[in-house]
Amino acid sequence: MFMSLIASLSLAAAPAPVQRAPDWSGVWRNAANSVHIRASRCGQAMCGTVIWANDKARADAAAGGTEELVGTRIFDGFTAEDGEWVGEVYVPDLARSFSGSIWLEDRNTLVGQGCLFGNFGCREQVWTRVAERPAAPRRPRR
Repeated sequence: MFMSLIASLSLAAAPAPVQRAPDWSGVWRNAANSVHIRASRCGQAMCGTVIWANDKARADAAAGGTEELVGTRIFDGFTAEDGEWVGEVYVPDLARSFSGSIWLEDRNTLVGQGCLFGNFGCREQVWTRVAERPAAPRRPRR
């Protein structure tokens, strides 16, 4: 009886398994379809870099101080923490970075949240996975 009590107490005191944050590599578009990013590993972290932006998004970024929107890393240094990713979110329209988090709602829906201070002034943005087109087959050289 005493041994079963010790065994049950040790099981109750064991830490819960850490929930792994799913990988979010790939190409994503914002809700307005005005910006596309490529998310990929950057060292031990995940990052997201703008690979396409429409004219209005580029103009808004330039007006805010980000001259070249395409090529700008807007998600930087995201590391897995308790089932989500935590890092820095760069807002091109403001030319400033804020702490943020990213999580997958489902395989094709990514939610990013950035906050001004702690949990104050937070905003969410939903991103949708873009199906990447396969590369065109190469013709053999003659």
